[in-house]
This record gives sequence, C-alpha cells and structure tokens, in this order.
Amino acid sequence: MTISPGPSSLITQVTKNGTSLNNNETFCDNNDFSQQNNNLAEKSILLPPVRPNDYLKKCLIIDLDETLVHSSFKPVKNPDFVIPVEIDNIIHQVYVLKRPFVDEFLDRIGDKFECILFTASLAKYADPVADLLDKKGVFRSRLFREACVFHKGNYVKDLTRLGRDLKKVIIVDNSPASYSFHPDNAIPVQSWFDDVNDVELLDILPLLEELASVDNIYSVLRNCNENLRLIKNNC
Repeated sequence: MTISPGPSSLITQVTKNGTSLNNNETFCDNNDFSQQNNNLAEKSILLPPVRPNDYLKKCLIIDLDETLVHSSFKPVKNPDFVIPVEIDNIIHQVYVLKRPFVDEFLDRIGDKFECILFTASLAKYADPVADLLDKKGVFRSRLFREACVFHKGNYVKDLTRLGRDLKKVIIVDNSPASYSFHPDNAIPVQSWFDDVNDVELLDILPLLEELASVDNIYSVLRNCNENLRLIKNNC
C-alpha cells in the first residue's frame, strides 16, 4: 500500500477477492500519515478509562468497512445513507449500504460488551457514518486511521495500545491484516459488499454471547478459529 491522495483516501477497503486495493484506490493522505507517525511515536493509550457500567465486561473491537457497512463513491441502488464529505473544497457523496442484520447485531451486543468502533478509514467519513449507524450509542469510543499502525503496507490495529487487558479484548474484522499483531483475539468475518442474503453477523452472535461470560477468551477463540480453518481446508 502506498500513499496516494484523492477523494478515495477516506476509506480503507479490500477487494472482493480479499486483496488490498491498488495504488490508485488505496485510501491514504500524506498529511494524515505523517501525523499518524508522530502520534505513534508517543505510544499513547487510545481509550479513556473503562466506564463503571462496563467494568466487568470484555472489550469488543468492531471494524466498520466491509464488516458492518460497504461504502462507495459511485452511486448505488437504494443506499441506506449518503454522506457528503468535503475534500479540497469539493463535496463528494459517499453511498453507504448497511450489512444485513447490522441493527440487530448492535442491539444484542450493546449491553454485553464495552463496544469500540475501530476503523482504518478517516474520521471525516467514518464519524458521520457511525452517527447514522449507531443511533443508540452502542459504541463507547470511536478510533480512526490515526490510531492504527502502518506496518508492511497495511493499517494494523495494535490492541496493546487500547489500555485494556488483552485477555478481555476481542476484535471482529474482515481483514486479517488489521489484527495481524493479535490473531488469537480475532473473530474473522467475511468481507461484505452487497449480498442481501448475508447472515454473517447473525452467525457470530452465539460465539460472542459465549465469550461475554467465559474467563478465558483465548481457549474459545483458538478452538473456534481452528475449526474454521479445518472447514475451509476441506471445502
């Protein structure tokens, strides 16, 4: 992934075959990237202290693009949201589709976890999307691209910077590169683009509900992810 300005620099996505977007479609900005490096040098804690109501809950990190929504600068049929974003004094429209069952998903996890939105996209796009997506305030905090580590061409979410016990942190993300520092904390999900029959968010709810009450997330997640690997290898 290389640095490339332009309107598409707002959003970090993968293609339908699972690869990172190419040079012209890679979503970065020189100024944001430079500032990000300065911020990372300080290795500061990303999250505020845990709220009293969340003290006994595990921390659930949730990705945005291709996990909860899919966004495009090209018009799409029946978008759920249209987000106007200003770039270089020009207003661009971002068309957003919600993944099937995302509302039910957020409703069911909201009281069980300390939910954090963590996206590699820029705040000027992702923040208004989250405002419209999360009407009930499920996300206690929102983290954006500047909170990521740029490592080997990818934006990685370093969970050690959250200020939370890693044994109580779970990340739901469609991009393995995003959780490459902490694969044992991850629930992988398939990238979503426009499949109206998708049920991925419903499928992972039983696992999340189990994780909310266990002492050791690692034993559960390792067993689950190993089973997923075996299924994929046999397909």
